[in-house]
Amino acid sequence: MTGKEPFDNFPISSKADAVKPFIVMDVMEQAQDMERRGEHIIHLEVGEPDFDTPAPVVEAAIRALRDGRTHYTHSMGLLELRYAIAEHYLDKYGVDISPDQIIISNGTSPALGMIFNTLVSPGDEVIMTDPHYACYPNFVLFADGVPRFVPVSEQLGFQYDADAVAEAVNPRTRAILCNSPSNPGGTVIPSPTLEKLAGLGVPLVSDEIYHGLDYNGNAHSALEFTDNAFVINGFSKLYAMTGWRVGYLIAPKRYIRTMQKLHQNFSISANAFVQWAAISALRECAEHTAKMASIYNERRVAMLSALDRMGLKPPVEPTGAFYVFVNFRHVDGDSLRLALDILEKARVACTPGIDFGANGEGFIRFCYANSLDNIEEGMRRLRAYLEQRGALHGARDL
Repeated sequence: MTGKEPFDNFPISSKADAVKPFIVMDVMEQAQDMERRGEHIIHLEVGEPDFDTPAPVVEAAIRALRDGRTHYTHSMGLLELRYAIAEHYLDKYGVDISPDQIIISNGTSPALGMIFNTLVSPGDEVIMTDPHYACYPNFVLFADGVPRFVPVSEQLGFQYDADAVAEAVNPRTRAILCNSPSNPGGTVIPSPTLEKLAGLGVPLVSDEIYHGLDYNGNAHSALEFTDNAFVINGFSKLYAMTGWRVGYLIAPKRYIRTMQKLHQNFSISANAFVQWAAISALRECAEHTAKMASIYNERRVAMLSALDRMGLKPPVEPTGAFYVFVNFRHVDGDSLRLALDILEKARVACTPGIDFGANGEGFIRFCYANSLDNIEEGMRRLRAYLEQRGALHGARDL
């Protein structure tokens, strides 16, 4: 051998190779290719705030860099930030948690990995909705667990029926995964349902990343109903900090040391100067987040109104996050084919429902984290597309 031959005899890990693509990224990248060819695309696919990060956060990061705060922190994160998070949960939800129950991570994805690799042994099950955030099953599968899907309907806003969850619980169940406000549905779990889920004797893993973007103020933390919860939250969505990569988990104390060891080995610690900036986000940005939420709500109302005039009103109004999940089965049961056709012919990028699970097939997700002008233009293009296909059933005049 010369050392130049390809390593065809060294196979790719079957676990890594089995990870499914994140389809919304494929759609976005195809849209970007079209833009490079001079096409004008309305982006309603990727769930990313279009706002700049609030100035106090940026200034705090610059200050931290200038002060030399660029070294490793405690593996669980800055104590100052963990205190600020504990204060936030006490002020907002009335729950008393200790900084020793909190681990700061590089975004919420590593937090999900730590939680499932702590709770799940090979063959153990994690209950989750179908449809669900596209990446959830991969975290469970990579921990050698089994996603146990509970179908949820648009009539319930794609949220759990607690009785159906109770039927799915079995001796191998290690967690019930909740997401409220939700992706892709944009809906909030009713508090009586969340309370019932908390009483099923199984740990709740509650993804609360869209908290603060609940326009009726109805979102509750799982910690309000049980101490036996693992909460995931962060700064990407509410504070427009997606690229900063800072999130956190809150967990019962008995699990913290195990997750800390995982974090020490696989991440060491979250970025130091970003953690100092996150403190500013929690303590100095209430006016900024309130203004952003108000603008999102304005866009939400505009998108829902336009969809309603096309006969596409969801049966349960989405009142959180920045998504509307719409049933297009009367147009095409293949959501990927439909999304790519809308992109090609209407120049509107949207997310196919199949990205979120088998029960999302036939649906399309639209994200309203875009300007009001772009949303209105995107809805105008969508209406023209549906009209051309003869699919404006139940539509009303503009």
